[in-house]
Amino acid sequence: MSYEGVNRKLEHIEIALREDVEGPLTTWFECVYLIHKAVPELDLDDIDISTEFVGRRLRAPIIVSGMTGGAPETEKINAELAKVAEVLGLGLGVGSQRQAIENESLRSTYSVVREYAPTTLVLANIGISEFIRYDISLIDKIVNMVSADALAIHLNVAQELVQPEGSHSFKGFIRKLEVVMEELSVPIVVKEVGFGISKEVAEELVGVGVSHFDVAGAGGTNWAKIEMLRARYRKDKLKERLALELLRWGIPTAASILEVWTAAPNSEIIASGGIRTALDVVKALRLGASAVGLALPLLRAYYSGTLVEYLDGLVKSVKALFLLTGSRNINELRGKPIVVYDPLNTWITQRGLKIP
Repeated sequence: MSYEGVNRKLEHIEIALREDVEGPLTTWFECVYLIHKAVPELDLDDIDISTEFVGRRLRAPIIVSGMTGGAPETEKINAELAKVAEVLGLGLGVGSQRQAIENESLRSTYSVVREYAPTTLVLANIGISEFIRYDISLIDKIVNMVSADALAIHLNVAQELVQPEGSHSFKGFIRKLEVVMEELSVPIVVKEVGFGISKEVAEELVGVGVSHFDVAGAGGTNWAKIEMLRARYRKDKLKERLALELLRWGIPTAASILEVWTAAPNSEIIASGGIRTALDVVKALRLGASAVGLALPLLRAYYSGTLVEYLDGLVKSVKALFLLTGSRNINELRGKPIVVYDPLNTWITQRGLKIP
């Protein structure tokens, strides 16, 4: 692995901490209104917000999305994220493991998560370009590196196109996916990185056996914006211009949940992309998600020393909102009434989507 790869990991973190890297699109959760139940006939102790994903039970429907690894400084971040996930019973992903495949000395920056999170859900992670190139032995190595319960393949096509050192080759993914799914010992989660998954893509993936998705829609961290800033620092005018053109590209997260749920109602869906509050969490679950994923707010909470407080407060707030909708659990929440405003309502109509 080149120094450039390590440096890119650290640059991503630095930019995410220093710059405004969200939007300009929104998640469209603001278009979803839950109905307050003034007489819920419940006690807070009645509320069970646990969920299941790839056979692992989580005490709360929250997954720490894969953020980092692959540079020496990132090992401590992953260790702290793992400790909190284990204590609170949350899921946990790691960042792309490409660096550790190309440089064994960086393996511990990822494997540290199992050291501190021995019992909770852990997702391994590799990008679409590397997944296409790697043989099954390397893909097995990625899974085994973190003793993963599933492998997330992130579809970072838009990011790669605008990244100064990005790949431009994405042919053969579906065929490779079919082959690997027959041989891999764990399920595969197909994941976007902030541009959303459409109904048509979900249908194609279901056709080859995929049943786990992470929609990672638009409205949260915008990787076109991050790569635009990196290109600007390098005075790469062409990549900066292309990234600028893609700032408003993507499917808002609320719409993407419904796109995937319509195509794959029996699948397990992680909703990520701009999840920032307990209200976002509950709205995502009501729209069909099995769990939600968060990254940027947790990275910032880690650096500000408030990670435990942020996540503990989020979990308690989600339980409170369940009570205020009159829902004992996620299944009951799915049956509660909602109001959907435009532009999401128009999107649902024109795209022929269903609401659970």
